[in-house]
Amino acid sequence: MKTKYLLLFFLVSVLTSSAQELALAKQDGKFGYITKKGEWKIKPSFKVAKSFSGDLAEAMNDKKQWGFINREGDWVIEPTFDKTKEFNSGIAVVLKDKNWIYINTKGEQVLTNISSDKIYDFNDGFALVREGDYVGFINTEGKTVIAPKFQKAFNFENGYAKVLENDKWGLSDKTGNYYVKTEYDGISNVYNGQVVANKGETYGLIINGTFKEVPGAQKIWDFSINGENTYAKKDDKIGFIDNKGNWIVQPTYDKVRAFVNGMAPVMKDKKWGYINTSGEVVIPLEYRDAEIFSEDGLAPVKIDKLWGFINTKGEMVIEDNYDITAGGFSIFQKNNQKGFYDGLARVKDKKSWVYINTKGEVLNNISFENLELFK
Repeated sequence: MKTKYLLLFFLVSVLTSSAQELALAKQDGKFGYITKKGEWKIKPSFKVAKSFSGDLAEAMNDKKQWGFINREGDWVIEPTFDKTKEFNSGIAVVLKDKNWIYINTKGEQVLTNISSDKIYDFNDGFALVREGDYVGFINTEGKTVIAPKFQKAFNFENGYAKVLENDKWGLSDKTGNYYVKTEYDGISNVYNGQVVANKGETYGLIINGTFKEVPGAQKIWDFSINGENTYAKKDDKIGFIDNKGNWIVQPTYDKVRAFVNGMAPVMKDKKWGYINTSGEVVIPLEYRDAEIFSEDGLAPVKIDKLWGFINTKGEMVIEDNYDITAGGFSIFQKNNQKGFYDGLARVKDKKSWVYINTKGEVLNNISFENLELFK
């Protein structure tokens, strides 16, 4: 019995270890990976590297060749490629001898009989294929699941793909059946069960398969942050609608961002603050910029040139000493959750990048030349 418990503990430990999230970091000109304790899990030894996708990450050796490492920092696919793309659905696209090919997680070439004018990345178990002017989808076995018949198509997201047919947009499921028929001039992905679409200048929601116009709407943003409400433009001002298409906050603002936990950033006369779902101002419009609240109950706000963090009472709990975006990177890209995520936020302190906790303390008191999100 004791042996069984030890074996179970070992298996749990292995699974936990393999699932440990790591953040790509650069120090002294080399890339490595840190843990959420701010400690090096993989010491900086790579000329160039990228964030993990699953249990593999792309990395370059000193000869400028690309391969893949595991979460221990070991090469599992030797660096023999000119270029690589991240693994998804167990398959990656790589450039070898001037040809783009598919490989599996062992580094073996697969799907060599695919008939396509271009090689596309896999996403959620499917990849686009092109024949002339039309695209369709294959699965990870290389079988055609949707024959090329669309003018354009995007990767599957939340089970559905945006497709263009006869110059009209719709949504296809993974079997090729239409979730939304191709009869719209624009359409969103399915987010939290909601779909936004437009017919010409008429914008609305698709509810139970039927298009419902939102009167006067010039534009409607998608429901990717939450499924209860989103923002929309009318008469060149922005307000909020619910998922039935009813206005819940009249369009009076110049800019807004999504509701999270009942509060949304709004801007009028170049000043940002926060409202509740009844449209009442709960944090005065006094900031140069403001972002949505995170699940940790903090939101980034900009007072002058730099950013700090406030709580839901509008109290400044982390002073405005930071930049939060630079070089195309942002702390605002994790599961649609902006600012803090799991108690940590990635910020720029002068010329260095650091992680801070909700008390404003720098993780492990260590800074980096570059720093990515935990994956």
